[in-house]
Amino acid sequence: MADADIPKPTTTAPPEDQSVETGEAKGPSKNELKKRAKEAEKARKAQEKAARQAELERQKAEAEVDFASEFYGKQPLNQSQSRPRIPRVQIASLNPNLDGQTVLLRARLQASRQQGNKMTFLNLRQRTDSVQAIVSVTPEKVSKQMVKWAGGLQEESIVLVEGTVAKSPEIIKSASVGDVELHVSKIFLISGLEGRLPFSVEDANRPETEIEATDDVQYKRVGLDTRLNNRVVDLRTQTNQAVFKLQSAIGHLFREYLDSQGFIEIHSPKLQGAATESGASVFKVSYFKGNAYLAQSPQLAKQMCIAADFERVYEIAPVFRAENANTHRHMTEFIGLDLEMAIEEHYHEVMELLDSLFKHIFSGLRDRYKKDIDVVHKQFPADEFKWREGPEGTLRFTFKEAVDLLVEDGVPRETLDDINTENEKRLGRIVKAKYDTDYYIIDKFPMALRPFYTMPDPEDPTLSNSYDFFMRGEEILSGAQRIHDPTFLAEKMREKGVNPEDMSFYTDAFKMGCPPHGGRRRASLFPRDPKRLEP
Repeated sequence: MADADIPKPTTTAPPEDQSVETGEAKGPSKNELKKRAKEAEKARKAQEKAARQAELERQKAEAEVDFASEFYGKQPLNQSQSRPRIPRVQIASLNPNLDGQTVLLRARLQASRQQGNKMTFLNLRQRTDSVQAIVSVTPEKVSKQMVKWAGGLQEESIVLVEGTVAKSPEIIKSASVGDVELHVSKIFLISGLEGRLPFSVEDANRPETEIEATDDVQYKRVGLDTRLNNRVVDLRTQTNQAVFKLQSAIGHLFREYLDSQGFIEIHSPKLQGAATESGASVFKVSYFKGNAYLAQSPQLAKQMCIAADFERVYEIAPVFRAENANTHRHMTEFIGLDLEMAIEEHYHEVMELLDSLFKHIFSGLRDRYKKDIDVVHKQFPADEFKWREGPEGTLRFTFKEAVDLLVEDGVPRETLDDINTENEKRLGRIVKAKYDTDYYIIDKFPMALRPFYTMPDPEDPTLSNSYDFFMRGEEILSGAQRIHDPTFLAEKMREKGVNPEDMSFYTDAFKMGCPPHGGRRRASLFPRDPKRLEP
């Protein structure tokens, strides 16, 4: 065999884990073990980091998904799309007996206070009533996003709230309904604000004594012009809500009593062809090709109704006075409560009926509207109003006796031909101190102080059969016996500078026969004075 055909032997290095001498397997080296351990630790840490990241991602995703999103937010514009007829409650009806019950109500957001990111306190208001509501994070019902949204709502927004009534652990002084609170489960914005409020309703409702007693900058005095220029906001205060509820109550009690006494309610025209009392205090308006005048009172119409045998009439309506006086007692337009009645023997029949009418109103307000009176007293503290209810009857004295009381108190007699506003108030203080009453009547005013249709006293023609009623030193009513004889009436009209021929429509009514008669007349929602026609 040739040398080229003989195979050559080969040599191969044994593997690391195999012995050169024996060829048996052996374990990894220490370096290899360290390397493998490092790689395993690295893999473990990477796995843990990935798990943590995944958990964070999951939590973040959960947080971004607001589970309560359907329980709050702005409602769509109400175009009467549906009518589910879900009963709603008034805040005034909430009480501890409703503990645990779910209720639905619409209210103004008077104030809010957010505590952290888990709780917001709301003060909800309806007219004169308010209640505390709490928006607090709860599983599956109230989310942190919901709490934050509720805390960001503007004051005076209108909201729809569903919640559970809960007894308060203690009386909540910031709410008129203080023995319960509302745990909110749903809250929706019905109507928000465009722009900022001109002032805080809470500041406008704050007692004057509280403002004067503190230097806290958050307690701001809201001036009268600011209030009247923004009257809609001012009328939202609980005080004003109570004031006009009481005004409505007075009208109701006025009607209630007079209806029970056989009176008929009338509606007289407010455009007239001539001034009813004096041309200096009348508003002239253009009337087609001529002029007309806004009625200063329904006086003439009432008397004409008596001549038409209506016997007893009353009216609640606006009257207009062009008196250029800027005092709290002079408004160019206000609501008058007027009545007129035939008399049988004496004009005191009218005065006594009016006295009974006022006592009916006083007791009705006291017995039926104490809550609203208390609301007004919170902002404007006052002593309890007093009047005589017993057999002694209402305090009465003549104009001369009233003057004597003022003279005794140091007022010069020569200044008392008429009793001005200052002396009226002074007389009120004298009467309260001497007789312990806030309500009284002054009779027999000088004829010079009364209009042409007032009947003179039969014994002293310088005096009149007329009277004023007073509350706390302010006149609240002026009344008198009217002249029903046409000849005598024309004579008195001329004495006062009024031409009877210019008012023939009025005087002619008495030429057809009219019984003796007498009567009376007297807060404005949107006040009118010489400087204000808006809002």
